[in-house]
Amino acid sequence: MNLRFETAGFFSNSTIFESLAISPYRKSKIDSPSHQLVMTIASSTDSNGSNSLSTDSMKLLQTADNNTPRIPTRPDRNSSHGQESSVPVPSEVGQEEMMEAVRTLLLGVGEDPEREGLLKTPKRVAEAMRFLTSGYTQSLEELLNGAIFDEGHNEMVLVRDISVFSMCEHHMLPFMGRVHVAYIPNQKVVGLSKLARISEMYSRRLQVQERLTRQIAEAVQTILEPKGVAVVMEASHMCMTMRGVQKPGAWTVTSAMLGVFQDEQKTREEFLNLIRHQPAFF
Repeated sequence: MNLRFETAGFFSNSTIFESLAISPYRKSKIDSPSHQLVMTIASSTDSNGSNSLSTDSMKLLQTADNNTPRIPTRPDRNSSHGQESSVPVPSEVGQEEMMEAVRTLLLGVGEDPEREGLLKTPKRVAEAMRFLTSGYTQSLEELLNGAIFDEGHNEMVLVRDISVFSMCEHHMLPFMGRVHVAYIPNQKVVGLSKLARISEMYSRRLQVQERLTRQIAEAVQTILEPKGVAVVMEASHMCMTMRGVQKPGAWTVTSAMLGVFQDEQKTREEFLNLIRHQPAFF
């Protein structure tokens, strides 16, 4: 289940997190079996009624004993009628083509690509875009590298304040903030750094914050099959700060709750309380 909050500084963190914990919206979803199923599974259905799964999740899920996917996830990119967009892989568009596109943009804004300060700009921009969207070339399998351990642990594991930087897919302007990721193990745990790496992999793509939050939660659910996963993201969007409504200081909070975090208010409140306070060891 996803919630999105936008604020221009009128509410404190505690007000927002209390809203997440006791929101009537959440209660209505939990009380409705059909909504609970849809939000827990979060599948995308096309016009023929079939489910659309992300490539990363399919790779992992097909390694199960029964070779059938268990946890459908949303497409990695924007979709049309439930079908993942058909785009060329990065290697099919060469460096020169990207550089030429940047030169065209420079001409379009009235600049001279041949002046000294801009001579290497097309190359720099092309390389920067490769780096900022490098998450498209990564997969969960490669990222995890077998760092899943059977520890018999069944209490909450939380990694908070993970810094993330991403690119808004609507304007290709950056948004940046923090992600808090928690799960309640079902005996298995993952290396702590992998939660940060999962967040980084999905953030280094063209994104919207709502989808990014959900993808992180579903990735953790896919690799560990825990009792529950909770993700909260707080971010500032340059498309709201530098252009358009031009509101510096506005920030957006999104959440994704799966399993016991969705079903049990006390578990959800424990998570929200843990991310509410400021760490005291730095």
